[in-house]
Amino acid sequence: MYNSKIIGLGKYVPDNVVTNDDLSKIMDTNDAWIQERTGIKERRWIKDGTEDTSAVMGAKAAKIAIKRAGLTKDDIDFIVFATLSPDYYFPGCGVQIQDMLDMPTIGALDVRNQCSGFVYAISVADQFIKTGMYTNILVIGAEYHSNGLDKTTRGRNVSVIFGDGAGACVLSREEDNTKGVLSTHLHSEGKHADKLIVASPSIAHWVPEIIGAEEEDLSYYPYMDGQFVFKNAVVRFSEVIIEGLTKNGLQKEDIDMLIPHQANLRIAQFIQKKFGLSDDKVFNNIMKYGNTTAASVIIALTEAWEEGKIKEGDNVVLAAFGSGFTWASAIIKW
Repeated sequence: MYNSKIIGLGKYVPDNVVTNDDLSKIMDTNDAWIQERTGIKERRWIKDGTEDTSAVMGAKAAKIAIKRAGLTKDDIDFIVFATLSPDYYFPGCGVQIQDMLDMPTIGALDVRNQCSGFVYAISVADQFIKTGMYTNILVIGAEYHSNGLDKTTRGRNVSVIFGDGAGACVLSREEDNTKGVLSTHLHSEGKHADKLIVASPSIAHWVPEIIGAEEEDLSYYPYMDGQFVFKNAVVRFSEVIIEGLTKNGLQKEDIDMLIPHQANLRIAQFIQKKFGLSDDKVFNNIMKYGNTTAASVIIALTEAWEEGKIKEGDNVVLAAFGSGFTWASAIIKW
């Protein structure tokens, strides 16, 4: 079997910067409160009237990744798009990318695994390449959170966390089995799905209920049991990283770069301390972008590579935990 290797990376975030001080003008919060709990200083929110959506941002990031890979759109065999905020209830964003980039009639798959969505998407693409079915796969993570948040004091615990953005990579066939994606590890625990959820629309709350609603329906806003999520995240992050290292005969000292899902800086710092990793071996950018869910890992991976913090031969670990609950890791030899 083949391995798959990342040969091109790209990211896109909206121009509109929203600081913690900006949020303090529309809800009862402040910069110190937000930074203490999340580590976030600012985030990007799509500005009303601009063209950006999850699919549009994904297409912009994808063009950069394809160009950096030294390929053209016609070299891409398949698309995997991860998001919790598609442009439409259906169809998913994958087919929009095929159209926006004027690609041949290749297949497009959408992954709905929220915060761990990009790592799941990498795993899916990796399997297609391993079996020889495809040679070059475009993998995208993109989110448009800002139009679905409760931007009042009532919703501040959630709304201050999330940002908009997209990242993409080209995963390509690699015949050297010592390089590229060495393994991926996927898990879920659905009994806790209601701890981090957007409950509507759903089969129990669909078109008739939407049309007939006379009062504001809070079920369309994200709900999160923050403490419960945090406690589970730090455990599952550790477990799935260790699982990946063990699978490949590696020790924590062998990690050259850890790219954690940018959920909360406190979670990343907890994991960094537990694994004894120095600052130059963990990449965080939640301070600038907030939590971009399925886009966070790929935006961070792209930025770390752009800054020269990932080099050939490095052991790169991707790890994520989020709604579902789902969690995942990928071990990559760069």
